[in-house]
Amino acid sequence: MTTHPSLLQRLALRHPIIQAPMAGVATAELAAAVSNAGGLGSLAIGASSLEQAERTIRAAQALTDASLNINLFCHRSARRDPQREANWLSYLAPLFAEQGSEPPARLQEIYPSFNDHQLELLLALRPAVVSFHFGLPSAEALSALHQRGIVTLASATTPDEAQRVADAGVDAVVAQGIEAGGHRGQFDPDAPDPCLTTAELVTLLSGAMDKPIIAAGGIMDGTDAAKMLALGATAVQLGTAFVACPESSASPAYRAALLGESAHHTRLTATLSGRAARGMVNRFMDYAERPEAPAIPDYPVAYDAAKQLHQLAAARQVHDFAAHWAGTGAPRARALPAAELMAKLVAELAAARP
Repeated sequence: MTTHPSLLQRLALRHPIIQAPMAGVATAELAAAVSNAGGLGSLAIGASSLEQAERTIRAAQALTDASLNINLFCHRSARRDPQREANWLSYLAPLFAEQGSEPPARLQEIYPSFNDHQLELLLALRPAVVSFHFGLPSAEALSALHQRGIVTLASATTPDEAQRVADAGVDAVVAQGIEAGGHRGQFDPDAPDPCLTTAELVTLLSGAMDKPIIAAGGIMDGTDAAKMLALGATAVQLGTAFVACPESSASPAYRAALLGESAHHTRLTATLSGRAARGMVNRFMDYAERPEAPAIPDYPVAYDAAKQLHQLAAARQVHDFAAHWAGTGAPRARALPAAELMAKLVAELAAARP
């Protein structure tokens, strides 16, 4: 087993705990609280405009002098298919009708993949860490980030993806197991998914590559973290564990679901966004996964339909169609302030380690 204390030292982390970026849920306040508590707070800007991204990053930097991680999407551009998209909208029309509306005339590719404008923003603001999901940026972009002294991370769901991350010169691999909430970080969403657990993936990677491994998926407390560190991980990344923190932007309905019976029922589905993602089971998933359902449009085009439907329903206090992303450990979520949750995680980790 190869350890990489230098990664933690480079980032001045007191604890090997990373809060997952969680687009739409993580806030400047949450990320800063985690970083101030000795972990690594994260923000996802892939779903934000440049103006929103700059405002959020600057807000977090104003709240902490500690390291922060800024996450971006590196997905392939959507393969547009007007007929496929029209069929999907037609199939969803009854759900829109329930909300007193019609489906949109056409769908939009709502999220850009990593681009030069985002790179320029990162080079200007110089966060300590930049991480990537769904793939890798260009060699030129990575080089520019490294020249600014920025540490880079990238998600991998298989050993092959992890090797590609290492070969690209990325500083550390986020090993995302099948238990993780939110979107799978697969480079190719059409490729077969071996559905490796976090423990399986960490074990395979720590024994085969000389790169820091960050375990992600199903980790909810310090005992879980200790198990992953014992398998060879340098650090652990927790997402679902932080959703119920008051600093997150999770809606009241999301929090209620996470702290209730719904947390016991999560499912991987591509129906909401066009890419496999794990969330608490809702009516949209059940409807969209019926045998007669047509093919789902590409990510993030499909997400445009789901988000518009949810927005209409939420205005009527209906939350049947919300993307409440959560991992398999959701039933163990704790509604604690981020600093208090960090203190518990650290104490549990210390008690569980040899």
